[in-house]
Amino acid sequence: MSARNPGMDLDLEWVSKVRVNTQAVLKRAQQIQGRKVAKKQWQAAWLLKAVTCIDLTTLAGDDTPSNVHRLCMKATQPIRHDLLKSMDMHDKGITTAAVCVYPSRVADAVKSLKAAKSSLPVASVATGFPAGQTPLKTRLEEVQMAVEDGATEIDIVINRTLALTGQWTALYDEIRQFREACGDAHMKTILAVGELGTFTNVYKASLVSMMAGSDFIKTSTGKESVNATYPVAIVMVRAIRDYYLRTGYKVGFKPAGGIRTAQESLVWLTLMKEELGDEWLSPHLFRLGASSLLADMNGRTYLDFLDDMVQPEPSEVKVLTLRQRKGLVASLSHIYDSQQLFLRQVYRSPGTLVVYETTLAGLSKSDGAPALRLVLPTSLRP
Repeated sequence: MSARNPGMDLDLEWVSKVRVNTQAVLKRAQQIQGRKVAKKQWQAAWLLKAVTCIDLTTLAGDDTPSNVHRLCMKATQPIRHDLLKSMDMHDKGITTAAVCVYPSRVADAVKSLKAAKSSLPVASVATGFPAGQTPLKTRLEEVQMAVEDGATEIDIVINRTLALTGQWTALYDEIRQFREACGDAHMKTILAVGELGTFTNVYKASLVSMMAGSDFIKTSTGKESVNATYPVAIVMVRAIRDYYLRTGYKVGFKPAGGIRTAQESLVWLTLMKEELGDEWLSPHLFRLGASSLLADMNGRTYLDFLDDMVQPEPSEVKVLTLRQRKGLVASLSHIYDSQQLFLRQVYRSPGTLVVYETTLAGLSKSDGAPALRLVLPTSLRP
């Protein structure tokens, strides 16, 4: 991570002057969402960047040592080797940014990663996650236990009651104590934005958290009804920018909860690049709390590269009439009736229909060579 934010004395005057223009925030969020994303090999490169920023997480009531072990192995090789090899990225050490677990599972994660000879950081939620309503003494002990067991990053949750009632001094004091309990472990502060009520509260909570020494500020626990949204992110990253301009210290940002598709990850990267700059496009200053993202990324990057990497032999190219095309699609619909995702991807290349010799399930076990590449006349192109 980057040089740590040491925090500063609580500046209540700065906090009290905060006002957020809601309409301006919503308009900016719409602009970000409307940006065109990169295509083809550029999209794959951005998706790999997103993978390296993921905190791969399991926070389930039935977590076991074996579950955590599988999580750690996935974190050390999040993208299939054959896909990375096709992009000439197989020897670049692509991993997720960290693994994140409950305090009681930190020792299991540390053990698994050590056995795999991986230096991947282990993060732990703490301080009464997700509600943050346990006694302060208990929350501090939880942080200390996670650090003692080997966690090098701690995701704390704030007491939302203090933020909602404007008790900013009390909130600052609590976070400051958490920071001291973390020691050398980096601290990510979860604001639970869905429970803070207003953008102004979100901005104030962001400022107070950074003043108290947070290395990252994070949107959500993932357990609230509203989690990471683009408008809230705009508010938080603007607070990060203002804090940096005032103090010279860079604080990281982590959206979490509800991020499930590769397309969404590209929007988040775009937001960070436009609002904070390229330096915030690394795991040192940007994390994604989106563990379900990997399945979508694996599928999307594979299909994106398949058309670019596999070129047809001349004998494989045929021109279809409209009737032939309809008949082929009807046949495919019958054969791959349970593989609707596969069918949607058949039409990816403009003017080209690619038919693969395996089902989607089989595709993951083969080199993906197409049985037939069909070039459509201009008038029939999808």
